[in-house]
Amino acid sequence: MDNPLYTTLTRQSGLMHEMRAVANNIANASTTGFRAEGVMFSEYIDALGANDPSLSMAAARVRETEMTQGSLSQTGGPFDLAIEGDGFFLIEAPGGQRLTRAGAFRPNQNGDLVTADGYQVLDAGGAPVFVPQGAGRIAISPDGTMSAGGQPIGQIGVVVPSDPNQMTRQGGVLFDAFGGFEPAPDARMLQGFLEDSNVNPIIQVSRMIEVQRAYELGQSFMDKEDERIRNVIKAVRG
Repeated sequence: MDNPLYTTLTRQSGLMHEMRAVANNIANASTTGFRAEGVMFSEYIDALGANDPSLSMAAARVRETEMTQGSLSQTGGPFDLAIEGDGFFLIEAPGGQRLTRAGAFRPNQNGDLVTADGYQVLDAGGAPVFVPQGAGRIAISPDGTMSAGGQPIGQIGVVVPSDPNQMTRQGGVLFDAFGGFEPAPDARMLQGFLEDSNVNPIIQVSRMIEVQRAYELGQSFMDKEDERIRNVIKAVRG
């Protein structure tokens, strides 16, 4: 395989990665707290020799998450929470503490506040948030403080990653902040609201069409290049 085919093949591989990301965004356009994801292409250039031109190849190895806030939908649920501004809920997942913007919570049979997947919601110090049974109506203030009958019973933690560049998606709506996290003083919590996905379906469908056309163009080039090489081989043998 010669250099033009190698170069086109790396481009095709990158376009496939981007197509998967776009398809995943469209599939999660209605997922609470979901953040759209894109793919960044990087270029590798290799000097082949003094008398040869350099070889450039592309690779789609970096995933970029769009952190623009989604719209807020009012549900009226006492444990449905949304965050205005920068910040994430802190939860305890099987792999460790994770960050999320999906605030559809509920108390489990033990009184722990949990996510839809059953993961414990934590306070800013990393302790599980407990909802006493029979406490009556629970009010949650903008700073995350929970109270029943006018008495505080706990506080839901809202944090931000210490280094946003070290935050990676761990599946769905969960993120791992490898660089650590800290309290988010400027975030505001809204009770009875949920944050919608920030995916714009129209933009994503348009991008899918663009990626598909680019992939088809690359495939057409590879087919023609393969035909050219075959014709050269036939001519040499003939």
